[in-house]
Amino acid sequence: MKVAIFFGSKSDTESMKKAAAVLKEFGVEYKAFVISAHRAGELLRKTVSQVEAEGYEVIIAGAGLAAALPGVIAGMTTLPVIGVPLECVSDKSNGLGGMDALLSVVQMPPQIPVATVGIGNAKNAAYLAVQILSIKYPELKEKVLAFRKKLSDDAEKNKDIDL
Repeated sequence: MKVAIFFGSKSDTESMKKAAAVLKEFGVEYKAFVISAHRAGELLRKTVSQVEAEGYEVIIAGAGLAAALPGVIAGMTTLPVIGVPLECVSDKSNGLGGMDALLSVVQMPPQIPVATVGIGNAKNAAYLAVQILSIKYPELKEKVLAFRKKLSDDAEKNKDIDL
């Protein structure tokens, strides 16, 4: 059970750490890579090939602004790619709040899909990766079911509120 996490800039580290935390919680092995699709295309291609050869089964890719990284990776592999559109933390002047990245990641051309989560929601990308892996790994499915039961139990405890 292995997930590769890619993101295009070191400034995205804090956002993408949230995916790593969820994967750790579920006991899923992961490795992270900072590679820009625009600045280091050949290095990206080599690294995607490497993670495939090393048995990684899902890729999480976070990117801001034009957010090409998830789509470029999806074009290089048949592994499921989960895109995390990110608000550009290094350039707040664009004023789009991550909407540019969201539209870029979600609007992939036919036949090369990228599953997409909400802006900055790397945690949900990791939860989706865990669910995908749980199809193959019964022990992981048990963890997902236990996690979901806890969510339900917590909701039950908190359903009544005094206002």
